[in-house]
Amino acid sequence: MTYYNEHTVLYLNGGFVRAAEATMDYYSQSLHYGYSVFEGIRSYKTINGETKIFKAKEHYDRLQQSAEAMNMPYTWSAEELIVATYELLKRNKLQDAYIRPLVYAPANMNFVQNKESFLVIEAWEMQPFLGEKLLRVMSSSFQRPNPKGFRITAKAGGHYVNSILASQEAKANGFDEALLSDMNGFIAEGPGANVFYEKEGKLFTPSLGNILPGITRATVFEICEELNIPVEEKSITTEELKQADAVFFCGTAAEVIGWESLDNVKFPKPWNDSVSKTIQNFYKDKVIEKENKPTLELA
Repeated sequence: MTYYNEHTVLYLNGGFVRAAEATMDYYSQSLHYGYSVFEGIRSYKTINGETKIFKAKEHYDRLQQSAEAMNMPYTWSAEELIVATYELLKRNKLQDAYIRPLVYAPANMNFVQNKESFLVIEAWEMQPFLGEKLLRVMSSSFQRPNPKGFRITAKAGGHYVNSILASQEAKANGFDEALLSDMNGFIAEGPGANVFYEKEGKLFTPSLGNILPGITRATVFEICEELNIPVEEKSITTEELKQADAVFFCGTAAEVIGWESLDNVKFPKPWNDSVSKTIQNFYKDKVIEKENKPTLELA
């Protein structure tokens, strides 16, 4: 996939520069130790033809929270970064786009707290991260990091080495994606997405504590409230998950995407007949600001 060309512009430390001409310090603590925080944000062409960043403030607020959790100096406001991001989309002629703000560290080969941070915002066209077909998912041999060893709710660059290894393992074994457990053996999340399962018209999802509290996850809760769909947070075993009627991942990059199977155990409810499919449709309409008030009949 090509992320930029000679015309691509990015926002770097308060100004706009061509991506091909942008530079960073190769002695950056971020490059050597994965000491950075980032966000994944999407913008959409709405039903009215306008460009809209979905939940921009929530994402930039979480970027600040991640930086502060990682002891990284943070000097930007959500408002100024939202303005800069809309300008970035305009300069790159993008509407349906994936946006990646990243806070990174200066040159520093020791572990003394830095006195400054740098910020870059990039954007590119991207289809749904996990595609649009139902996924064949594999229980990973990798676990999510111990929350006592990391600030697990921070969206930190170094945490995603865990995600890369889990995803690569699944694909090497012929699956589409991985499902990681937590340190206690309960299911946690995918490499870049939260998970929900459906049983008899009700949704279940892992409790907070060992997972990233996703913004799309929160949006699913909002949709469930709008549609009067019951949803419960709890500890979930792999065997319990395999008894589900339907399952889906959700995340900014992945959006809402259903599963075909887990460890080759297929889920019995046809996806198009599931409550989960209704949520997927409602989410797609919500991000483009299309009015959608479906009638939902629970089985």
